[in-house]
Amino acid sequence: MRGLGDRQQFVATVAKGLGAGINHIETAAAYGESETYLGPLLKSFNREEINLTSKVCPTENPEQLIQGLDRSLQRLQVDYLDCFAIHGINTPQHWQWVQKLWPVIDKARQQGKFKHLGFSTHGSLPLVQEVIASGKFAFVNLHYYWFNQHLAPAIASAHQRDMGIFIISPADKGGQLYTPPRTLQNLCLPFTPLGLTYRFLLSDPRITTLSIGPAIPEELDEPLSLGDRLEPLSEQEQAILENLRHHQHQALGTAACHQCYQCLPCPEEINIPEILRLRNLAVAFDMENFGQYRYQMLENAGHWFPGRKGDRCTDCGDCLPRCPHNLAIPDLLRDTHQRLRGKSRRRLWQD
Repeated sequence: MRGLGDRQQFVATVAKGLGAGINHIETAAAYGESETYLGPLLKSFNREEINLTSKVCPTENPEQLIQGLDRSLQRLQVDYLDCFAIHGINTPQHWQWVQKLWPVIDKARQQGKFKHLGFSTHGSLPLVQEVIASGKFAFVNLHYYWFNQHLAPAIASAHQRDMGIFIISPADKGGQLYTPPRTLQNLCLPFTPLGLTYRFLLSDPRITTLSIGPAIPEELDEPLSLGDRLEPLSEQEQAILENLRHHQHQALGTAACHQCYQCLPCPEEINIPEILRLRNLAVAFDMENFGQYRYQMLENAGHWFPGRKGDRCTDCGDCLPRCPHNLAIPDLLRDTHQRLRGKSRRRLWQD
């Protein structure tokens, strides 16, 4: 998804990963020319040694779903996917659509078009929990990082059902950690923010796989150096993570959002918890570039990043009595908007 700017560089990056022992490639029909780029490249490697995942967006049209799956197989130049995922069960409506598609999904599996069914999600915790509890899926792709542990209960639920747990892009969505701010780098010494993030995830035996998401071959170096380190976090690693928590508490004081989500729903549909999480990171760790990157998606990315921006607050006060920490939420929303409003960005699928 991040490496589509140059086909030659894309091929070099994937080839380096496969040559170094990475055995899982995850893509999607919606990721530009990714499948087309991957197709010829995969023929240079033993297909049976590669776990290949692709995803098709939810639809209420059964024919459209199967056409999407068939198109992915054609573009990837393969006969089957190891893992096929519904790309973004992000809303209750998406989930309603998918529940009507079981007959065509089961038929495609019986025809050998894929081995395991899963879903990716940018949805709310209750929705993710409901989909997991259905028992229909073998794996789930979700957002879970040291800097964002809101979906921890979903991790536990998926593990209880022996589901594969796939973490979406910890390097990028987890904090743009390929290019971390100096403050965060210093707090993580002698490790790097990216290395510490990978260790946090790889040391968790419940987590099956994660996407590195490199744009260039050099971005593979650090994760490859950590790929076989699955042991529990060392005392030093734990101490640094605890110091990060302490530093955040000290930097934010009584203005820290604790991510309890009790402020929702907002009458103006403002994504209060996520906005204040981004403020936490910007204030405590100077992660303003990351904050702007994510904040600009509000009102521009639909169900992939739902909710409205902080400047939509009307001071109705609806959220105030529900906040257990008595935060001045309207003031914090406006402060975050000033910090992170930045410049608008183009989405991957926009011209």
